[in-house]
Amino acid sequence: MIKAGLDFGNSKISCVVADYNNSSDIKILALVSVPSINIKKNVILNYDNLLDQVNKLILETEKKSQTKLNSINLNFSLINSLSYYYDSEIKLNNEKISELHLKKIINQSEYFNNNLDKFELFNSIISYEVDNNNYPSIPMGNYADKIKINFYKILTQSKYIENFSSIINQLKLNIENYIPSPLSSSLAALTKDEKELGTICIDLGHSASSLSIFENNKFIFADAISVGSNNITLDIARGLSTNISSAERLKTLYGSLISSPSDEYEIIEIPSISEEKNNFKQITRSNLNAIIKPRIEETLEMLWQKIKDNNLTNKKFSNVVITGGGSQLDGVEKYVEAIFACSTRMAYPQNSLNLDNNFKKPNFCDVIGSIIYDQSKYTLNFLKKNTNSKKKQGISGFFNWLDQYI
Repeated sequence: MIKAGLDFGNSKISCVVADYNNSSDIKILALVSVPSINIKKNVILNYDNLLDQVNKLILETEKKSQTKLNSINLNFSLINSLSYYYDSEIKLNNEKISELHLKKIINQSEYFNNNLDKFELFNSIISYEVDNNNYPSIPMGNYADKIKINFYKILTQSKYIENFSSIINQLKLNIENYIPSPLSSSLAALTKDEKELGTICIDLGHSASSLSIFENNKFIFADAISVGSNNITLDIARGLSTNISSAERLKTLYGSLISSPSDEYEIIEIPSISEEKNNFKQITRSNLNAIIKPRIEETLEMLWQKIKDNNLTNKKFSNVVITGGGSQLDGVEKYVEAIFACSTRMAYPQNSLNLDNNFKKPNFCDVIGSIIYDQSKYTLNFLKKNTNSKKKQGISGFFNWLDQYI
């Protein structure tokens, strides 16, 4: 079947189309990405410009893939989102665990709770506890005295969703799934073993950085901060009194987090902020790197704080994977290793996808993950039995569910 994904970034918007058979059999038919300055922190700065840009992007993607798109998976940033853990348990008194028990636990939990101001981006089970022992999947058929289910939910503000949905709706496209962007990045970047053993995936983007965590093949956490590689560019421009384009070039060509004795003697000529002809000044490479290092350190510390705030430091993850455009900065892996105390590698999109060389880059993991995403892996399958094929949502769906199982 044909799957398409759309990613709204602060510096670019991207669309990918693939022939999808299963998560290990995906053929990319087209991937188009264009620069954009119409979005900042989930706010659309120029609605008409963005609508026109997305329309042209979709048409170009359809042309290259020779398909007509009817629906898409939409990546959504977790800036200003809320991560929420909750649980529910019942006593069994040495009864055999059955689906009825699971449904009763879910019925008394917050699984079906709705908030008019918030949109539910993700809501699923992350683990089961049977007689105080933790399991990634339910040991159905075993006898137990009590069982508890642990859930993870991500909420974002409904107004942000409505803004982007209206653009997609105007283009006569259906949104098949809303996907947290950090989840998409990790799906394209992490190996099967990394998701099983427990890994933190960090996406260092243009104007935002995010992280996601997998453990026991379960997606257990994600969040984002409004700091990215563009902040480094702006720091360089301000600190060296040069223009922004020159600051970006300095960061890309000379920026490094690895100090060398020769940095003090390596001279770089840069234009002044006035951009007057023949108005240049000289700096050393150490001057440049002294500006970059504190910003990278701050960004990683902020991401680490997100993990601490959600009481996940006790899990002692030993692997970190970094992706996104900022991951290509020389020496960033060493800084990540130092702050997270984990083995670290930089990730590119999966080799099995046979991507064009232009897209075999860390900064395309997010959009590529949108077509790897498989909703069935995050759905509570035992709730789908004996229900109509059409998905029931909201209050009416909830009471229909109650009628059948309680």
